[in-house]
Amino acid sequence: MRRRIWAGLFLVLCGTGLPAQEGRDGWVLEARDFEPYYGITAANGTLGLVSSAEPFKCSQVVLADVYDEFGRGRVSNFLPEVDPVEVDVYLDGAKVTRRGARDYVQRMDLATGTFSGDLSFRDHQVRYTLRALRQLPHAAFLEVTVTAGKACTLRVDNVHALPSSLHDAAMTARTLTFPRTRHRLDLITTAASSPTGRVRTVASSAFIGLEAPMHVIPDADRHYQTVTRTLAAGETFTFQVVGALISDAQVADPLNQAERIVTYACLQGVPELLRRHEEAWAHLWESDIRIEGDPDSQREVRAMLYHLYAFNRMDGAFSPSPMGLSGLGYNGHVFWDTEIFMFPTLLALRPEMARTMLQYRFERLDQARRNAASYGFAGAMFPWESAATGAEECPVTSLSGTFQHHVTADVGIAAWNYYRVTRDRDWLAAVGWPLLKDIAAFWASRVEHAGGTYHVRNVMCADEWALNVDDDAYTNGAVRRVLEAATAAAKVLKEPAPAVWADIAANLRFETFEGGVTREHAAYDGADIKQADVNLLAWPLGLTEGDQALRDLDYYAQKVPQRRTPAMTQAMFSVISARYGTPEDAWRWFVDAWRPNGCPPFGVLAEFKGGTNPYFLTGAGGALQAVLYGFAGLDITDRGLVQRRGVLPPAWTALTVTTPSGTFTVR
Repeated sequence: MRRRIWAGLFLVLCGTGLPAQEGRDGWVLEARDFEPYYGITAANGTLGLVSSAEPFKCSQVVLADVYDEFGRGRVSNFLPEVDPVEVDVYLDGAKVTRRGARDYVQRMDLATGTFSGDLSFRDHQVRYTLRALRQLPHAAFLEVTVTAGKACTLRVDNVHALPSSLHDAAMTARTLTFPRTRHRLDLITTAASSPTGRVRTVASSAFIGLEAPMHVIPDADRHYQTVTRTLAAGETFTFQVVGALISDAQVADPLNQAERIVTYACLQGVPELLRRHEEAWAHLWESDIRIEGDPDSQREVRAMLYHLYAFNRMDGAFSPSPMGLSGLGYNGHVFWDTEIFMFPTLLALRPEMARTMLQYRFERLDQARRNAASYGFAGAMFPWESAATGAEECPVTSLSGTFQHHVTADVGIAAWNYYRVTRDRDWLAAVGWPLLKDIAAFWASRVEHAGGTYHVRNVMCADEWALNVDDDAYTNGAVRRVLEAATAAAKVLKEPAPAVWADIAANLRFETFEGGVTREHAAYDGADIKQADVNLLAWPLGLTEGDQALRDLDYYAQKVPQRRTPAMTQAMFSVISARYGTPEDAWRWFVDAWRPNGCPPFGVLAEFKGGTNPYFLTGAGGALQAVLYGFAGLDITDRGLVQRRGVLPPAWTALTVTTPSGTFTVR
């Protein structure tokens, strides 16, 4: 018997199944029980504001592109940042807190990226909304409305609290006046250094709707501006705080730019700020997935797609980490997760976001060349964990950074697929071909020729429990595909392509068991596997299909333990089942890819069943691939994005996918 679930999720964590809350046709996630509590993120592709159970607070503030060494070994990582829109609210001297709240409900509106809370505190009603403004990548916006149940005194503090990751803070307040205008702004600003001093970050903020604040510096790690107002019984009072967070990783002069952003936002006015924010989100949702017959799946698919949009940008050079902007998970580093699990979904729905991921790699191509040279290889070698520079950021205690080389093929596969869908020949010449040419050169120098075949020796598999093995099936498959891609790109551009690329691609070593099942690697003996490897030959590589794909799936699905298996594994099983098996099996694997991974109260996805490290954007990207390339029957071909035979899970009555390439429907 199916249980109803909070925000469309079946929560295994702590054995808690929470009831679903339907809102605005599946667009709103709602929470009333905050124990335990894992925050959901309001984000705009640059700034991540992770919710807290405490009113008006963020449990974490993440700024993309800002890395330094901080308590996690000798590698760089995302840093906790100042929350520029944090406030403390006092009513008649009593601080508004979760402990004192009644009828407290939080909501996340996926349509507009708006987080909100409603509560009663003593005799008063309080509502607050939090946004990372989509049109202003470095700006946050908080609005608070208080309805006084009786006459009271309202005090509001806009607080800048310095996290332990930042030091050498300069805390200032100043009033900006603008000649020949009526505008006056009272700002507080905090500038601080990262642990090594490599990065300087600046937060600035100002009240809208509250004037003449007093500036207070209680200690070296905290300052605030405070305002007090008297409210009559029944009076409703609203104020806003606009904040900016930016660093010299983004601009040369973050101090002045942070204050300019706050000034710009304040003088735009609240209606215009919110109009542009909502307009930007409406544009994103022009590419959408609509499911009929199953509200739970619809809501969860929307939540996955929201996070993919919220954690990515529409331009520039950015690639998200497995946890996006939801916190410090995986240090904020970029892995193969981007190209293989997130990229295909965005390629179909938002190709401009997919392009930014490849631009991120392209701008680090020179470093990738140096990476290859340091190991004695030609071409370009992309790191297993990438951050600001493109140098290897994987801790040396893990062998992934030394031996998990398939990521270099994964980047090239994504580049070629981008060209196949967009047919952007200028982009291929300027970005795609330089990537593919150097990636192919790397693999031509990396493989070994013996006995009439080519081998890739001493690698870590995509299955990360298999270390230092020869001829990993997925690695060899990815090498084959990227060498074929490089050869094809050269033909499109009329560039010379070494004949050895095609020879290697045609003669890489793959092994099978006696029954015809593809062997994971040369020494594989049937051990359990951490995640899909051989099965990725069927999807996304498309090297096996039909009976062979199902034969491999039947075998390796039994080798994946129920726990400690990353969620994208089951998602790939779902794609393969939908394409070559049955809708029932595809549905079973699809559900297993997300339902057991939800964390309360919003069902944010963890990496593993029962995990507590949300939000796992890799898993969301994988599950959305099951919808797009499995149930909807989409395919990436040399003719662009096309639809082949789609299938529907038993409970779904229709599936409609709207993309820039067209609208695709299965009934």
